[in-house]
Amino acid sequence: MTSSTWGFSAAIAFAGGLLLNTLIMAYGARRLLDARFSLFRTVVAGVMGQAAASPIIGALVGGLDARRELTAIAWFVMLGLACALLVSMTVLVLWEAFVPTGSVPSPLLWTRGVRSRIARARRYRQITFVLLRRGLGPYLRGRARRGPSTRAGRERLARSLTSALEEGGVVFVKLGQVLSTRRDVLPPEFVAELGRLQDRAAPVPWPEIERVVREELGAPPEDVFAAFDRVPLAAASVAQVHTARLRSGEEVVVKIQRPDVRAVVERDLDIVGRLARTLRARAGWARSMGVVDLAEGFAAALREELDFRVEAGNMASVAAAATARGSDVLLPRPHADLCTGRVLVMQRLPGVALSKAGPSIDARGLDRKALARVLLDTLLRQIVLDGIFHADPHPGNVLLLDDGRLGLIDFGSVGRLDSELRAALRRMLLAMNRADPVAVADAFLEVVARPDELDEQGLVRALGAFMTRHLGAGTTPGMAMFTELFRLVARYDLAVPAEIAAVFRALATLEGGLTELAPGLSIVTEAQTFGETYLREQMHPESVRDAAADELTALLPMLRRLPRRLDRIAAAAEAGRLTLNIRLFSDERDRRTVTGLLQQVLITFLASTAGIMAVMLLGLGDGPPMTGEVTLYEFFGYCLLVVCSVLALRVLAVIFRR
Repeated sequence: MTSSTWGFSAAIAFAGGLLLNTLIMAYGARRLLDARFSLFRTVVAGVMGQAAASPIIGALVGGLDARRELTAIAWFVMLGLACALLVSMTVLVLWEAFVPTGSVPSPLLWTRGVRSRIARARRYRQITFVLLRRGLGPYLRGRARRGPSTRAGRERLARSLTSALEEGGVVFVKLGQVLSTRRDVLPPEFVAELGRLQDRAAPVPWPEIERVVREELGAPPEDVFAAFDRVPLAAASVAQVHTARLRSGEEVVVKIQRPDVRAVVERDLDIVGRLARTLRARAGWARSMGVVDLAEGFAAALREELDFRVEAGNMASVAAAATARGSDVLLPRPHADLCTGRVLVMQRLPGVALSKAGPSIDARGLDRKALARVLLDTLLRQIVLDGIFHADPHPGNVLLLDDGRLGLIDFGSVGRLDSELRAALRRMLLAMNRADPVAVADAFLEVVARPDELDEQGLVRALGAFMTRHLGAGTTPGMAMFTELFRLVARYDLAVPAEIAAVFRALATLEGGLTELAPGLSIVTEAQTFGETYLREQMHPESVRDAAADELTALLPMLRRLPRRLDRIAAAAEAGRLTLNIRLFSDERDRRTVTGLLQQVLITFLASTAGIMAVMLLGLGDGPPMTGEVTLYEFFGYCLLVVCSVLALRVLAVIFRR
């Protein structure tokens, strides 16, 4: 074998040994700290330890004679390796102290997400250019401290904002739709202008729509339908609607998703989520409002709207509940065999959107207040009784049918309440009718998530004052009471679940439509009337009998077991064998917490003991010589210093990671 081959083999062996030592050093450091670190941090710590090993070992054995002091050299090499391992552990602990895990993305994730970051940066630039082009630059840069003072200025600013949101895309259109329902926050000029986003968007050209239908249904529209109108009936931010006729002769509407809308939505939702997390970290008001949960709920609802199969299921569920109790509002019927993820075919309801039906209502002699009460009663019964409700009943989603009835469309956003939440809402509604603040507080705390520490008496008094101010005799309740209610929730650190937030959003959205339909109609007063009607229905003899039978059926298994248990308790007390068994640590989480605390205390004690013993041994002047300069006691002292450092670093690692 040639010398070059020997040299190459030796280099390979040296590199392999170096790599193996580095991996052992990295694994040993992480194992001794008993904590999980990222692969990148662990490898860097192993490299640092390996780099420190040679200088440390060289300094320890540099002046020793390999022929006469071989045993001492072996011990010092082991001590040097332990010190190098200590270097790796120190690197990990200091890194965790100054740059906690999760505060900065790892280079691996950073490299993996370069493409998404580039796309996100491009999107940031697009949004910024849209805002600048629409004259919103001063507000974007924070230079405009106050809005326009005149009505014409507010209208102009509202048109610019609406155009910017519309040009921004689906997510921003949805944001504008939400803002258009907040009459308690925005001036009327903004509410009126943003309301145009409810049912208006630029239509998609027919070739792109035809391509989506062909991909989803497996054939062109002409082969699936007897007739298909290429001119859209309406265009929205997520989809547009065309009229068609089935082979059976039934008139239907076909809702077709905009091409490539899903990728745009996911990118913008990522931006919204990042903005919400940034606000949570930097603003106290954002933490108290739970902006991250709100953003996640908004994202989940919007993703559901992108799957039309979910909307078809929502439509069927709401219709089934409405049919069971006999609703006066008509709901369309989906054709499940023609519904896919991006195409929805449903029964056509002949009529016009409520947002455009103003003149025809008066021309046909319809009672505006009666229609408004029917619509509100339908939504309240969906919320309180059915548990599944239309979460976006804006005027564009409410139809005035040709026969004078109302219809609901667009079930992409639907709220759901379980039986416990519905029962709590009913109890709160009945307690408000009785003007009982204690019962209202009890039901209210069942609806919201209560904090660990709560001034319950203060909450009862605040709710009592709230009811007196807004629901007392001679008062005219309005939507301002909802604003004050949310302030009360924030003041007592209560968290509103997403399901209840959807209820408030649906009511606020409906209030806008009711204001257009029947000006002067109070949604709160009508809700109180609904509560009284519901109370009368509940107090009907048949309803009381059915409720009592249901409760008795639920209690029957417990009542059957009760006599036997009482007999056992009485017998045990008579015989003097009655005991009380309490398991303090029955929960695994309690045992784990106490065990962790005891381990930390024990490790801290052992580290302190090892440090004291090391100092004492190093202070001894005499002892059996190990080398010419180091005694055996001093060597033991150095070893105990390493042990003390390892244990101390383990404690610090846990502290910093917490």
